[in-house]
Amino acid sequence: KVTTNIVAIISAMIKHVILFVTGKNVTFVAKVDSSQMLRKPTMKWLKGKWMDLGSKAGKHLQFKETYDRNTKIYSYEMTIVKVVDGDAGGYRCEVTSKDKCDSCTFDISVEDAGEDAGELDFSGLLKKRERKQKEEPEIDVDVWEILKNAKPCDYEKIAFQYGITDLRGMLKRLKKMRKVEPKKSDAFLKKLDPAYSVEKGKKIQLNVELSDPNAQVRWLRNGQEIKPSAKYIFESVGGIRKLTINKCTLADDAAYECVVGEEKSFTEVFIQEPPVTITKMLDDIHVVVGEKVEFEVEVSDEGANVKWMKDGVELSRDGKYRFKKDGTKHWLIINEATTEDIGTYYVYTSGGESKAELEVEEKELQVLQSIADLTLKAAEQAVFKCEVSDEKVTGKWFKDGVEVTPSNRIKMTHMGRYIGPLTATFIDSCISNLTSSLTSPILFYARTLKQIKPPKIHLDTTGSFVNKNTIIVVAGNKLRFDVDITGEPPPTVCWKKGDMVRVSEGRVRVETRKNLSCFIIEGAERSDEGLYHITVTNPAGEDKADVMVKIVDVPDPPENVKCTGVGEDSASIQWDPPKFDGGVPVKGYLMERKKKGSSRWTRLNFDIYESTTYDAKKMIEGVLYEMRVFAVNGIGMSQPSASSKPFMPIAPTSEPTRLTVEDVTDGTCALKWLPPERIGAGGIDGYIIEYCVEGASEWVQANETPVEKNSYRVRGLPVGEKMLFRVRAVNIAGRSPPAVMAQHVFFCLFPLSERPKIRLPRQLRTKYIKRVGEKVNLVIPFQGKPRPVVTWLKDGAPLDTKLVNVRTSDVDTILFIRQAAKEHSGQYTLSVQIENMEDKVTLEIQIVDKPGPPIAVTVTDVWGFNAALEWKPPKDNGNCEITGYTIQKADLKTKEWFTVLEHNRRPSCTVSDLVMGNEYTFRVFSENICGMSDDAGISKNTAVIAKTGLKQKQQPYKEKDMCSSPKFITPLIDRSVIAGYSAAISCAVRGHPKPKIIWMKNKMIIGEDPKYLMQNNQGVLTLNIRKPSLFDGGKYTCKAINDLGEDEVECKLVYSFFFFVCQVKSKSRHRLLFMFVNKIISFIPYVCWLIRES
Repeated sequence: KVTTNIVAIISAMIKHVILFVTGKNVTFVAKVDSSQMLRKPTMKWLKGKWMDLGSKAGKHLQFKETYDRNTKIYSYEMTIVKVVDGDAGGYRCEVTSKDKCDSCTFDISVEDAGEDAGELDFSGLLKKRERKQKEEPEIDVDVWEILKNAKPCDYEKIAFQYGITDLRGMLKRLKKMRKVEPKKSDAFLKKLDPAYSVEKGKKIQLNVELSDPNAQVRWLRNGQEIKPSAKYIFESVGGIRKLTINKCTLADDAAYECVVGEEKSFTEVFIQEPPVTITKMLDDIHVVVGEKVEFEVEVSDEGANVKWMKDGVELSRDGKYRFKKDGTKHWLIINEATTEDIGTYYVYTSGGESKAELEVEEKELQVLQSIADLTLKAAEQAVFKCEVSDEKVTGKWFKDGVEVTPSNRIKMTHMGRYIGPLTATFIDSCISNLTSSLTSPILFYARTLKQIKPPKIHLDTTGSFVNKNTIIVVAGNKLRFDVDITGEPPPTVCWKKGDMVRVSEGRVRVETRKNLSCFIIEGAERSDEGLYHITVTNPAGEDKADVMVKIVDVPDPPENVKCTGVGEDSASIQWDPPKFDGGVPVKGYLMERKKKGSSRWTRLNFDIYESTTYDAKKMIEGVLYEMRVFAVNGIGMSQPSASSKPFMPIAPTSEPTRLTVEDVTDGTCALKWLPPERIGAGGIDGYIIEYCVEGASEWVQANETPVEKNSYRVRGLPVGEKMLFRVRAVNIAGRSPPAVMAQHVFFCLFPLSERPKIRLPRQLRTKYIKRVGEKVNLVIPFQGKPRPVVTWLKDGAPLDTKLVNVRTSDVDTILFIRQAAKEHSGQYTLSVQIENMEDKVTLEIQIVDKPGPPIAVTVTDVWGFNAALEWKPPKDNGNCEITGYTIQKADLKTKEWFTVLEHNRRPSCTVSDLVMGNEYTFRVFSENICGMSDDAGISKNTAVIAKTGLKQKQQPYKEKDMCSSPKFITPLIDRSVIAGYSAAISCAVRGHPKPKIIWMKNKMIIGEDPKYLMQNNQGVLTLNIRKPSLFDGGKYTCKAINDLGEDEVECKLVYSFFFFVCQVKSKSRHRLLFMFVNKIISFIPYVCWLIRES
């Protein structure tokens, strides 16, 4: 199939519909002609609309690519190994090169292999079908059960059979009916996310976690393996594998895979291209007809494209407009401006726009040489001429107001900038009153008498004037104020602001022409505002005028934006008006808000808001927000104000629930309650308790700071009064509504008393034992009203609070030791007392530790095979009784310790079964309830078990001679090598001292030839030959030499090319034949040499 000259599929072994049998292999081949291509084409095999089969490459799908240099044809192969039912469907092969693309589609149908593979008897099939239709009874069929058990390739057939037309709806319903449990991966503990997004130019990191930390992974991009480089960085930390892509470009927008064995994890990376903004705006340009115009704009990205427009019409590159680009700068160039080019020019990017005005003025016509008066005699020739600044201007001649026409007597000519000369061959009585009129409204007179007129300023009070002699200019705009001036001779003009005289150059300048003075301000600023004086003078007098220039601008930003109050989803914002209103009254304000940490501002009002307070609605409770305000006047909108301090919309909680009285004593009342039902994002900082005497309206706050617990005892209440209590929850938003007693029940307070009683826990009634370093936390409850006085004593003395911590509440007392030490052991006495009533308990605390080693371990006696030991108890028993000792022995030869006795209670023992002729030492460990001591007591002397009448006769030691001559234990083996493949021959040798190895080819020693690599690994000798050729065949010898002798082995190496050709049967036979012919040609010089030598 041939589509274009750039990309063409010239041969495709693909049919439109192909039928295959399950279990067989299928190969598709597509060929692409690249004779007219500049670069290699890209081939994709797709299934369906978008599934790229390149990412599925493996055992089931295999891809191959070859290239024929002679025909310049690329061959692409796709092999499906053992076709299954899931391979059925539509396929497409797509080849691309630059902006050209071609594709070919085909369908694959798969059927099961039947027992009979012969010809089908279609008539027999028709008969069976008719018989089935007649015999099949009409029954209720559940189509969905059939579809659930059917293969996906049969869905369309079943839908057609049962009249289902909405195939998409059918597939959606089937998907909901089938609840397929996700397959758990054995290789991955954590797979890649489905998709990643990153901005252009930034870096991104893809992470997976493997179940096997030593497993190897491969990273693929669009099916192609990625190699480590400066752009792609691979990292491995334990079971975590990371792929980092630096400086992402649009080319990195692709599908990525992480492959571990046969398992894969897929993801997609999307590259977000940031919008191109304009960093330098367009400037307004004012030129004269014929001058060159250049609009310049600067954007944020070098590769960005811009669009130029004039008055809404896009400009194209033609003879009139030229576009220029240099890095981030772009120019629009108009070579010769005309009045038709006047208008507004726009430039657009993907993230911004800018505009500018172009003003084009006609050239001012100037008289370079005026006509002069003449006095002539009769019959003399009169010549009048004048010169102007524009060659294209033509003139007319008048006599006493009547146009003069050419005749035999009068001739008129035009040469360049000269109008005339006008030649007359007669004298007229009024020839001294000739005039010349140009196409522009300028008259030149030739008179004998010149008039003198005083100067006069003519102010035009229309246009920019808001009242008499006052001009208003918007800051940043250009002011051009033209003042007409008359007077003869032409007067001198002087502009002043205060004492400063304005010159003809700079941002604020004066341009003077004949009968016209122009006052210009480029980019008006606030400092340009003021009263300007105009003075014109000539010999006839002078004239003065004043002009007031007022600069108006957008206002300054509002100030002191702050949040004055918050609600559940709202906040009250207040600000101060701007210090400078821009010279125009402020119309109102616009508000914006954003979440803290975000850069996206949201506009709250689109209509101007006049007040300086605003209630922001529809906010999320518990989220920090920031606000800013814009001021708006008749000129425009100000810069944003400084952001307010972050605030959080929070509402007070609801009232606490189930407020009840727990206990009443003389002057105190214990209350308890439950938290509010609605708390909100602000949480609860605490509770405020208030009480009120019956009949009074004033509530008294019982606690100065909010309490965090859900209970509180109010103290200092008057005895015998009826009181009412209420509780409020407090958070950052304020106090909640109060929780009052149910049915407004009042309580009477009166004095009560209860005898003090200590309720000692059962485990503290005996000795309380803890190990050194453990935590001691004893909670001892007691009772008594009013609250008793609690006192702790240790061994009869007051408790040292630096060593022990004590905390006492109304109902219990806690003794806490963070890390117990032996000094904490002793008898602790707890007493609770109410006036003259008292209760006491005593508890004993014992802190224990491992004991120290026994001391003075001595061998007291040795007899036969026995030894008697004695020792003294350790100095430190660990603050508890020693329960036993462990005795170990060690032979001085081996110095290995063996336990001989355990849990020996006496400080002495007898060790038996000692070996005759050995000398022993002993060590003893002490034991208590904490275990054995860390160190042991070692005996001061040793026990020697003497021999009885036996003497050992030692024979002299003779060292064995290990030297031997070299001997090959594994010889070299003859072998045949294939062209183009590296070969290796190996053998094994032994000998001492280590022999020297020499490799030879055809009895010639192989030197430092880089083609050969010689290795010696523990006597295994290997000679590697890199890609052997015909000249590498021959006899190879390996010789081993040392001081005791030498040995050698040899083998034959045969070079085989025909074997390789014969092995390849079905792969590119023509290509192999071409290679074979080339090889034969390369052998011709060698054969000639052999003939000559023989």
